[in-house]
Amino acid sequence: MTLTQASALLSPEEIAVRAGQQVPHLHLPKRHEVFAERETRLRQLAASHPMRDFLLFAAELVRAQHEILQSYPAVALPDADAIDAASRAGQPPVPAVHWPRDPQWRAGFHRLLAALLPRLEGSPAQAVVRELQGIPDDALEQQADRLLHNIMFGLDMAAAPLIAAGLQAYWTQLVLATEDARGTDRLAPFGRVDDATVCPCCGSRPTASVSRIDGGGSYRYLHCSLCSAQWHMVRIKCAHCESTKGIHYQSLQPAGDGPAASGAPKQAVEAETCDECGHYLKIVRMDRDMYVDPAADDLATVTLDLLVSEAGFQRHGVNLMLLFGDPDGADSPDPNDSGGG
Repeated sequence: MTLTQASALLSPEEIAVRAGQQVPHLHLPKRHEVFAERETRLRQLAASHPMRDFLLFAAELVRAQHEILQSYPAVALPDADAIDAASRAGQPPVPAVHWPRDPQWRAGFHRLLAALLPRLEGSPAQAVVRELQGIPDDALEQQADRLLHNIMFGLDMAAAPLIAAGLQAYWTQLVLATEDARGTDRLAPFGRVDDATVCPCCGSRPTASVSRIDGGGSYRYLHCSLCSAQWHMVRIKCAHCESTKGIHYQSLQPAGDGPAASGAPKQAVEAETCDECGHYLKIVRMDRDMYVDPAADDLATVTLDLLVSEAGFQRHGVNLMLLFGDPDGADSPDPNDSGGG
């Protein structure tokens, strides 16, 4: 596989935004859809894929996330004063690295393992699930802290996708319950934050961006790697440094394709690279494939990550289901400059 590159042109989205048209800033995940649709997409992508076994494992894991989210028990939520304080400070109300996790997240994690285990008959992952069923609470919390702080040192890479799945289900519940609990006389709990490159709900980095079809237009949203919220960021703007200069789009081109392939359908997944800071983030385009899912399509396009990295760009996004890093190496000094993926 090789890369093809396209330069950025002003999109209808930028024209609309500059004309003052209103674009919804935030889309929260839908309880009955977010993980169910991701599972469907993973199974679709797994067909004839070199990573078929892994994508099918991820589909089973996401199915378990969906099941536990439908009956997640009540968790501690931020009160109105805390939400107001976060809003005044321009900070997310339930920040991943500072929020005191409710012990219910561990109960949800063990429910997830119990739902997943029978579906892994004959899979090497079954042994990892059994081992995690007996993990002490303090060890589990330590692994969760490393995941949320993007610290590779001491992280159990085999267990990380499973623990991440438990954290994602918990934070999705936390965000949805916080939204549901607000009174009609109060402002929405989640709004704009000072750092537009991180999730306005939990402060996590995006997995990828998605070009959504919204209200007759196509608008770009960043998709949170933890709670699956999506927040608006115009196209042709780096998701890492927010520069609008030197933005290019890289996509995979099948080996052997030459100029004759120029009329072929455009790829639904591209890497948006920034010459200014040397980072990139994938974008998945609903206008090219209505069924794209930022997390699922990111997993299925690891080859694009490898080729863009070889070209000298560093990933801004993170996919908690597939981390890159050296668990025996040094701690990442800055989450925004780490190689998590």
